[in-house]
Amino acid sequence: MDSNQDGARPPGEAARPSLYALVIYLPDPLGSFLDDLRRELVPGCNPHAHVSVLPPRPLPVEPKAAIDEARRIVAGFAPFEIELGGIKKFDATDVIYISVEQGAAQLRQMYAALNHGVLAFNEPFCYHPHVTLAQEIAPESVEALRAAAAQHWHDFPEPRKFRVDTTVFVRNTRDNIWIDLAEGPLRGLPVG
Repeated sequence: MDSNQDGARPPGEAARPSLYALVIYLPDPLGSFLDDLRRELVPGCNPHAHVSVLPPRPLPVEPKAAIDEARRIVAGFAPFEIELGGIKKFDATDVIYISVEQGAAQLRQMYAALNHGVLAFNEPFCYHPHVTLAQEIAPESVEALRAAAAQHWHDFPEPRKFRVDTTVFVRNTRDNIWIDLAEGPLRGLPVG
């Protein structure tokens, strides 16, 4: 991209707004396996396996204010377990993903608590906890990629369950790379 010496954009080129999200990273060996699988399905992508608690959104405030708000809310939640389920596809977008079986209710509660005030965003789709494996793929490739993902997932010998005790607030760069900005621990006490 050409720009002048003071860093301004060329005339007529609009700035792409930064997007922010709150995610839960998957630990290894599960996370590494899913990163490798995603690179196989979509060569050239730069994955870091995660479940989004707040999907990407612009912010109406400085990131620090949003981070502080997210940390405050997340701290009220107790750590919990997530167990991943089967390979599925969102029909509207052809995104191939792994479902969240155990822990989906807690993720929905966190999303509902967070998607207010400075973190609020009118989502284009209903919140649906999942781990993305492939997106923005040619329609004619979707079924073959879904079948390949299902076979690899079937053959994965390690546990598909992990404990969640931290979220990470992230920002998307102009090069479509996500940068970790801050962690937010879950500190609430389990109910029951």
